[in-house]
Amino acid sequence: MSDQRPEPPQFDTSFRQRFAELVRWRRDVRRFRTDPVSPELIEQLLALAIHAPSVGFCQPWRFVLVESPERRAAIAANFKHANQAALTGYDGERRALYAGLKLEGLTQAPVHLAVCADEGAATGHRLGRATMPETLRYSVVAAIQTFWLAARAEGLGVGWVSILDPVAACRELELPSDWTLIAYLCIGWPQEEHDDPELERHGWEARLDPEAIKPLRR
Repeated sequence: MSDQRPEPPQFDTSFRQRFAELVRWRRDVRRFRTDPVSPELIEQLLALAIHAPSVGFCQPWRFVLVESPERRAAIAANFKHANQAALTGYDGERRALYAGLKLEGLTQAPVHLAVCADEGAATGHRLGRATMPETLRYSVVAAIQTFWLAARAEGLGVGWVSILDPVAACRELELPSDWTLIAYLCIGWPQEEHDDPELERHGWEARLDPEAIKPLRR
């Protein structure tokens, strides 16, 4: 048996340009067609997501496919309650604008995926977490972004529903007590595609001027 390692890939200019397009066209989707998504495709995307970096190689991501109509209904009710509470935090024109935004695709998206951090993960032996324990959750976010880009490359849309009570969501999904909800994702084929964020398009916020986010030099 040969122990020769494969040569690392060389990414040419064309690939780099296409990757830049992929990043720019990765959008938070809220409007989905109801066409089904094959389970095999979701498995393929999750297999890529777990190649994301993780602190101490702890691999703390835990995925939950929410398929039960009862549990989906509970999450939708959770969103409705949290969204109404969020609305009360705004006044005037901003309140009216918020009320008109579409902030989830829970009823249309064929796939619901909860992504959690296993706070009790023994893998990684706590390397890198003694001083910055939050990096465990950041690792899960890296897996989410990897999944998201891979999904976009397949033509799928992904929407992150953050207007939820995460503790109640874990209870509604009957998850282990040491799992923390990081993201509730709606996944499906988008009704429409844009290269600008919906919140920018509807006037909620403008993209920062590049000058405003230049790195500091120390």
